[in-house]
Amino acid sequence: METTKKENFALPIVMMILLFGMISFVTNLAAPMGVVLKSQFGASNFEGILGNFANFLAYLFMGIPAGKLLEKIGYKKTALIGIVVGFVGVGIQYMSGIASSFLVYLLGAFVAGFSMCILNVVVNPMLNTLGGGGKKGNQLIQVGATFNSFMGTSVPLLVGVLVGVVTKNTAIKDVNPVMFIAMGIFALVGLVLYFVNIPEPHLNTGNKVVEKSKYSAWSFRHFILGAVGIGVYVGIEVGVPGTMNFFLTDANAGGLDAATAGTVVATYWLLMLVGRFVGASIGGMVSSKTMLIVASAIGMVLAFMAIISPITSTVSIPVFQSSASGLSFGFTNVPINAMYLVLIGLCTSVMWGGIFNLAVEGLGKFTASASGIFMTMVVGGGILPQIQNLVADNLGFMTSFWVPFLGLAYLLYYSLIGSKNVNTDIPVE
Repeated sequence: METTKKENFALPIVMMILLFGMISFVTNLAAPMGVVLKSQFGASNFEGILGNFANFLAYLFMGIPAGKLLEKIGYKKTALIGIVVGFVGVGIQYMSGIASSFLVYLLGAFVAGFSMCILNVVVNPMLNTLGGGGKKGNQLIQVGATFNSFMGTSVPLLVGVLVGVVTKNTAIKDVNPVMFIAMGIFALVGLVLYFVNIPEPHLNTGNKVVEKSKYSAWSFRHFILGAVGIGVYVGIEVGVPGTMNFFLTDANAGGLDAATAGTVVATYWLLMLVGRFVGASIGGMVSSKTMLIVASAIGMVLAFMAIISPITSTVSIPVFQSSASGLSFGFTNVPINAMYLVLIGLCTSVMWGGIFNLAVEGLGKFTASASGIFMTMVVGGGILPQIQNLVADNLGFMTSFWVPFLGLAYLLYYSLIGSKNVNTDIPVE
């Protein structure tokens, strides 16, 4: 790595960043689709977010196998498999609109989840490796995460524009253009990636016998706590905007139409983009630990303010707006709770790279398998939002935000105490 010219890695880095964006695009489709599912099938908040749960449930089954794939066939082939599976998953979701079937949609979301898991296993260690690990590795992950946020911002905005005012006739087929965009990007990136040379630092070529170690990634306390932290983080990142979308479109709460609510939720993802851009800019100077401490502490304050503020108080916030002439930037009135929730996007923006870097620090040869375990724990992105929306169905929307508040408290603990490597005596070379 030290003797290889960095410019040789430019195209692989671009490909990894593109795939990072697709992870967000397909994953973030589940939350705004919940509004459509509630309309078409009369689903509750808990049922409306099931597409998100199906998507993340796939991580539980595919996380570790994806890590094994990475070791056996390398980054390029693993990524191509993920792209094909993603194309099929989105295709099934498209077919669910034709069949008008809730179950077929959930199947498509589940299959797409396998793809997102595989691509995550490829993208994160690859970007970290190309950046040389440490602060530079974190910086490159933040760059990829910035594009990830850009793609994530576009999804609720596109769905909101396509659906407009939610009626009893609103259905899955109304968002087919979003499905076509996803399948088209998968096809394009897959074609380009097929002809690109990708460095394979963790590929087991079989030329040497690898001695089995009595240790593994599970032997490191800071990794275990970090793996839990990734699950908690993803649950927060997905649960906050997803539940906020339901809150804003509920007649007894925000009372906004789907298009307007979509612009508000898109602003959350836009702030994640801004935060990741800033994180990428300062990532070479500020440690992952410091970033995570500040982000989780401020996130707790914002979540607490959202919970205790009266929903009758409104505030005007800047959002994207759609009109006959196209997209523009303007202001819309929302409950003040939504403003605090939108601002949490700035906090969650830098958490993924920070947690990942802290958790794999000092793992050496166990890094590739650790990445697969990480992806298994991303199932938390399905579990926490389900818990949150179960609370929302029974105790109210704002009460449900105690779930991400407690999650942020755990991340603050991890950044302050849990991230310290107390197993430095384990050989990692």
